[in-house]
Amino acid sequence: MMDIYLTALALGGVGLVGMAVGGFGRHGHAGHTGHTGHAGHAGHAHGGAQAGHSHGSASSEGPTNPLVALMSPRVLFSVLLGLGTAGTVLQNILSGPLLFSASLGIGILFERLLVAPLWNFAFRFASNPAATLEGSLMDEATAVTTFDKNGQGLIAVELDGQMVQILGTLQAGDREMNVKVPAGSKLRIQDVDAARNRCTVSLI
Repeated sequence: MMDIYLTALALGGVGLVGMAVGGFGRHGHAGHTGHTGHAGHAGHAHGGAQAGHSHGSASSEGPTNPLVALMSPRVLFSVLLGLGTAGTVLQNILSGPLLFSASLGIGILFERLLVAPLWNFAFRFASNPAATLEGSLMDEATAVTTFDKNGQGLIAVELDGQMVQILGTLQAGDREMNVKVPAGSKLRIQDVDAARNRCTVSLI
């Protein structure tokens, strides 16, 4: 019987690691796509909706129907990992059906109480960068400082419910017209440079 538990332990561990690596890879790819595709407000709206969909999917994982939950590969691998670990540890104390029942119960508790909360938290955290600065295109911002003669100053923009200060640069047309931007002015984000944490703005 010990071979069964070692096999379950190996399958569960390898499966969870593979899913985690693949999942983070998909989140990273989605964030890159959102960065390159911000040609207009429609793209911003689509990206926001897509980010919201990803966030909802991560937070809602773990269906209430036990039969549906068992169809999830993550749930299966988590239970196998818990079952295999418990069976390996308890095999000197219990045996036969009693060992399997106890190990299965521990595996289910392991998935529900430990893996599921950590998994949902990790993927909510991983999805945040794709919904930050790239998603602020065409949003409203506020000038924190008066813009200098080069048309640059600090602006405040709301990202994921928090006000964040970044460098803003007036769009070329406004700079040529020598538009003044005093502190407190309302601005529109026209372009985003997430790599350098700055953006191009226009006066509203």
